[in-house]
Amino acid sequence: KQLALLKNPKVALGLSITFFWLGGYSLAYTYISPYLLEVAGINENLLSGALLAFGVASLIGSKLGGFSTDKWGVSPTLLGGMILHVVALILLSVTVTISPQPFTVIALLVLWSFAAWSSGPTQQFNLVRIAPNHSGIMLGLNQSMMQLSMAAGAGIGGIAIEQVSLSSITWLGTIGVAISILASLFLIVMLKEKVAQQNTNI
Repeated sequence: KQLALLKNPKVALGLSITFFWLGGYSLAYTYISPYLLEVAGINENLLSGALLAFGVASLIGSKLGGFSTDKWGVSPTLLGGMILHVVALILLSVTVTISPQPFTVIALLVLWSFAAWSSGPTQQFNLVRIAPNHSGIMLGLNQSMMQLSMAAGAGIGGIAIEQVSLSSITWLGTIGVAISILASLFLIVMLKEKVAQQNTNI
């Protein structure tokens, strides 16, 4: 009965946002240490500090994502966070290719983490509004999708490193998040059509 919710196109589309957003993130983050050391040229002595800053930024991003969702709504916060996520990954990819200055790379790493995790609480709100009468089930499905997407991202990242290069992971992660943006736009259109139809029926 719970899995029957997946037959709803809006539910499936909503969960696909989680899959591609977190899958794109996981694809790059799983291999971030070797990426920073070998591609970005970060000194090993700076690595632990860079990862600490990354973790703090994720906490701040999550808190501000929840605040922004309450103040400005789900759609602007979700789209804004994921667009910033894509921009941060592109800037990181370009920077490490052209001129990988350690503190510039760390700053972009912090921006990436902040943007990525601003979408966490917002996506949960997003899924609940799709099926408000089944909020518990939706959040449970979201947790399962998060685990699946992290595993898939890590797996695809490993293949990419072996078949292409270590530097490819941020570009592939960008593609994943870009797909989640498209899925979000389609979902917004579908939800607006549903509201319009309800208003017409009234």
